[in-house]
This record gives sequence, structure tokens and C-alpha cells, in this order.
Amino acid sequence: MSERKRLLLHTCCAPCASHVIDVLATDYDISLFFYNPNIEPFEEFLKRKEELFSLLSKMPSARHVRLLDSEYDNEAFSAVAEGLRAEPEGGARCANCFKLRLTESARFAKTHGFEFFATTLTVSPHKNASLINEIGERLSSSVGVAYLSSDFKKQGGYQRSTLLSKQYGLYRQSYCGCKEYS
Repeated sequence: MSERKRLLLHTCCAPCASHVIDVLATDYDISLFFYNPNIEPFEEFLKRKEELFSLLSKMPSARHVRLLDSEYDNEAFSAVAEGLRAEPEGGARCANCFKLRLTESARFAKTHGFEFFATTLTVSPHKNASLINEIGERLSSSVGVAYLSSDFKKQGGYQRSTLLSKQYGLYRQSYCGCKEYS
């Protein structure tokens, strides 16, 4: 049996992580990376992080998954969102936000010896998986860590995340992170 590859999984929230962990846990040694400077207010950021701990304690396929934390850096998000706050969801602000979060994830993966990095963002029906994967592939080339391209919402992935959220009693937020949509 071959050794599982180390995967750094950028994680936006517990509901999205639930399905993705189930899909990947048999093939990868997963570490969740909670880097989300876009989440506003700070209390919401903390609530989402706590829900990840709750998920990891309840979900059988997550028993070997660990959560790697990052500092809350809303100024980094504010800098990439400058002048774009009025953009609709899915617009240029979101593209900059994806790039910010994936760039930090790729750098962290490289620094800490991960063979792959990926993101749970593609489980959401509100996120452009093609754009996210394009950003991830570009970063993979520049940083030197393989990117696991995905569209986790396919084959009922989003619906499965909803069911798992109910099963584990997870908090499901009503917005991605920007205070414009809170």
C-alpha cells in the first residue's frame, strides 16, 4: 500500500469542509488551513473556527485531520477589496479574495512541506470553481506545490455538505464572509 500524500486543505467553514473531508480522507493525509481574512466581523470568524473543531471531534472520517490556524488579518482582505466593495458576489472582489486566500495557502503548503494544496471553496454553488482552479494552478506553478483541482459541488457535493451539517449539528452561515452580505 502506498503512503498517502500530505494535503493542505484551505477551509472556509465546517459545512463546506465536511463533504470535502469525506471525499479526500481515504487518499490524503489532510491538514485544514483556516485562513479567511474576509470573514467579518471578528466574532463570526471565531464562530466558524470553533465549528471546525466541533466537526473534527464528531466526524469519523476526520479523526486524523488536524486544524492549522492562522491569524485574523482583515486588513489584508481590505487591501485587496479596496474600491471593490460595491461589486456583486462573484465579481472582482471575490476573485481577489480567492487569490489572497489561495496564495497564503500555497505559501504555507510550501513552507511546511505539503505535497498538495486545495480548497473547500469549490463546494459552494455560489463560487466559480473554474476561476478558483485557474488561480490555484497558477499559484502551483509559481510556488512549486501541486494544486488539487476540484469542483466539490458536483455529484451532489453541496447537498451532501448540507446533510452532513444537519447530521453533526453544524452552524451554517448565511454569507461567505464580507460584511456587505452579512
